Amino acid sequence: MIDKSKVKLRNERRKKRIRYKLKTNGSRPRLIFNKTNRYLMAQIVDDHKGVTLVQATTSEKDFPIQTFSRKNKDCAVELGKRIAQRAKEKGISQVMLDRSGMIYHGRLAFFSDSARENGLEF
Repeated sequence: MIDKSKVKLRNERRKKRIRYKLKTNGSRPRLIFNKTNRYLMAQIVDDHKGVTLVQATTSEKDFPIQTFSRKNKDCAVELGKRIAQRAKEKGISQVMLDRSGMIYHGRLAFFSDSARENGLEF
């Protein structure tokens, strides 16, 4: 049987390692993708200033997909479009993807592919 505390500790270490590499390697802002049990969220953060530049989430009132589950692949594709459009409005074209320790698969892959198709470079 797997000890859940060890798994959680291992995931936290992976997340810290990824964030450290992203923060020290570049001057581009970070595109953070996060998923909860109910929603998907994305934000672009400038680590040097410590501010959030752009954010989007599937819990917004005007989000076009109004299904019971707002965390499926269709919502991830739409979220990628929205974050790319809002980044363009702010003049952001290049970012670094912070996957928060998640495997590049499923919703994360659909989100990032959609963001790339709509103008973000990472």
